[in-house]
Amino acid sequence: VQLQASGGGLVQAGGSLRLSCAASERTFSSYVMGWFRQAPGKEREIVASISESGGNKYYADSVKGRFTISRDNAKNTMYLQMNSLKPEDTAVYYCAAKWGLGPTPDIIDYHSWGQGTLVTVSS
Repeated sequence: VQLQASGGGLVQAGGSLRLSCAASERTFSSYVMGWFRQAPGKEREIVASISESGGNKYYADSVKGRFTISRDNAKNTMYLQMNSLKPEDTAVYYCAAKWGLGPTPDIIDYHSWGQGTLVTVSS
């Protein structure tokens, strides 16, 4: 599946952004989806993951209560609503897809990746 992330930009601390990830296939609803991020000089890390139906979600501790992952299978699109943004949220955000096993944080499980969208949070 081909993935296209969008919605990044420059925002002040405390602000909000919504990222989108559009998938190329009608089988989008068969994939567990995830958002990851990679800050300069750091390893890529999980942000959130969502099951095929959207009923189960996983969040990294660093974003719980601030970020919300969702999906619209009719539109083949996943979203990440980011509120109360902090400078430490600055990173390139990637969307990814994997088969089965529910929403998990392990990068190695994800087999398809989008190109990334840059989020910059100024203090």
